[in-house]
Amino acid sequence: MVIEEINKVIKGAHSLPIVLDMFYDSTVKQAPLIIFCHGYKGFKDWGAWSLLAKTFATSGIAVLKFNFSHNGGTVEQPIDFPDLEAFGRNNYIKELDDLDQVLNWVELTYGKHSNIDATNITLVGHSRGGGIVTLKAAEDTRVKKLVSLAGVSDFKSRFPYGSELDAWKSTGVQLVTNGRTKQQMPHYYQFYENFIANELRLTIQVAAKNLNLPHLIIHGDADTSVDLKEALALHKWHPRSQLLVLEGANHVFGSHHPWSFLSLPPYLQQSHSKITSFINNLR
Repeated sequence: MVIEEINKVIKGAHSLPIVLDMFYDSTVKQAPLIIFCHGYKGFKDWGAWSLLAKTFATSGIAVLKFNFSHNGGTVEQPIDFPDLEAFGRNNYIKELDDLDQVLNWVELTYGKHSNIDATNITLVGHSRGGGIVTLKAAEDTRVKKLVSLAGVSDFKSRFPYGSELDAWKSTGVQLVTNGRTKQQMPHYYQFYENFIANELRLTIQVAAKNLNLPHLIIHGDADTSVDLKEALALHKWHPRSQLLVLEGANHVFGSHHPWSFLSLPPYLQQSHSKITSFINNLR
């Protein structure tokens, strides 16, 4: 077993670059590929995500994880949020376009690679990223399997309404506190306008009902950020999906940032085992 780590910067769809890394075992031939999408106020190196990627690589599954171009990170500082202006100008369409850029890059770079099977792609999305991968899986035939990891089932309900929406429109910006970094992170009003302009495409329920591929939903029943009822809704909309509810698991499956331990938290170990079986068509 020889785990290779590839680090790249590729062109994003909307002026800012995408930072990505890939882990795979160079002794494995034609490994299936996971493309992992982080969530809101997240990044590819948050918590135990890198350890999870390496663990998949040791199981014969390649993993590509990346920062959305407008997540607030930069090429020089991909961890945390040095570019709050970019964060404020992010929206769901930009994230879908970034994911498309990553898929295009994979197709071009690994289409004839001996170690990676670029035709066997599983999208895995955490939290908000779970919503993004569900939308993408419904519209892109390059995606063969889908995993919602504490994934959201709806974007619209997360926007303010009434007087709070009016105030956002009036000022043009809404500030959200990052509990860990204590930064005041901006959302410009374009975020809401962009959603309304693309609401049908961005309605996760519509996408979930149109899915025609294997779908695994993993959620903790102690998740206080994305309620378990959202996983139940996804499962209802896609009846052929598999649902794994982890008793006692929180939104990040027992992880935290930074993660300095040499092993995964137990809930991520369980998730790894289930996802590995799912990708390998084992029950």
